[in-house]
Amino acid sequence: MPANDRWSETGDVIENHKKPNYVDLEISHGMTLTHTGSNTTGSVVGFSQGQQVLLLDRFGQRQSFPAHDGAFLHKGQRVALRSGPSTAKASPTITASGAVAAEDTRAKVARASRIWVEGIHDAELVEKIWGDELRDAAIVVEPLHGADDLASAVQTFQPSGTRRLGVLLDHLVAGSKETRIAESVRSQHVLITGHPYVDIWMAISPATIGLDAWPSVPKGQPWKEGVLNRLGIRSEPREFWARVLDSVSDYRDLETPLVNAVERLLDFVIID
Repeated sequence: MPANDRWSETGDVIENHKKPNYVDLEISHGMTLTHTGSNTTGSVVGFSQGQQVLLLDRFGQRQSFPAHDGAFLHKGQRVALRSGPSTAKASPTITASGAVAAEDTRAKVARASRIWVEGIHDAELVEKIWGDELRDAAIVVEPLHGADDLASAVQTFQPSGTRRLGVLLDHLVAGSKETRIAESVRSQHVLITGHPYVDIWMAISPATIGLDAWPSVPKGQPWKEGVLNRLGIRSEPREFWARVLDSVSDYRDLETPLVNAVERLLDFVIID
């Protein structure tokens, strides 16, 4: 008889169904979690113990879920989410971007100005590092899902002195398609910045995930799939990305060109 079973008065074995033991996990802003019921993976942007968890999913949408023990996976393991220890602030809190956190955390009405990025992964990374500043400034980040129609999208947006637009592009180097797209947009109320990497993954320091360098993928091949093949990883890009994003703690895990590009956009769209 299994050690955890017990005998009834009639001599029959009664299974002892113990409450599952989940690993306690101290939750933190930007942590990547997967909600088991809906299979939603996202970054933590809000949490109240025993009540709700607010995730920013891969589509740039915020979704709220009950914070039940075992309802979430962290690095493949079911966990019981817990708030961090309550301690007095001996010094100002520093955000993931290296800024001093604002004391006023009340919800604010979003400004008309926006920051556009090329895709969901870009949006998730920007939210994880600069989310505190974005919420304090009431600036929304929106994924473009590709920049080919950027000029027409900008025209539709109708930027102005009180409605500025910042755009973050991948592979913004001389002669690239992205550079030609950027040059087609001419407005004093639009700022386009970018980084030199083919994909936002490369803007994360490879040492952050234990690599010496990101693999080289021949031109013309799907870059994300090519990276996974060369690393011998048998998973979908979104699954690998969730692990990569979870490894990023703050701006020091990013390459300098990306950090500089995003900081310029923030300075531009925040209108006092």
